[in-house]
Amino acid sequence: MTAPAVPPRAIRLVFRGEWTAPDGKGLLGADPRLRTLRKVLVSYPAVRHILPDRISLEASADSRTLDAVARFLERQHWLVTSVAVE
Repeated sequence: MTAPAVPPRAIRLVFRGEWTAPDGKGLLGADPRLRTLRKVLVSYPAVRHILPDRISLEASADSRTLDAVARFLERQHWLVTSVAVE
């Protein structure tokens, strides 16, 4: 018997007005601040991948890691209006 597959966890972001441009690049934009932010995010071992509007984490990610990443993102007032853990 195998263990049931657990879907990965995610953190979804809602961006501030100027970051919600129609190009849809979000976190994947070329702005130097976004490049630095991506480098910090991938330093967390549970981060699987980054999409324009969300960060996917391993299903086995500890809730403390998930909370730490979410709190870090909430402090990015220049970029986001809200952060939701899924």
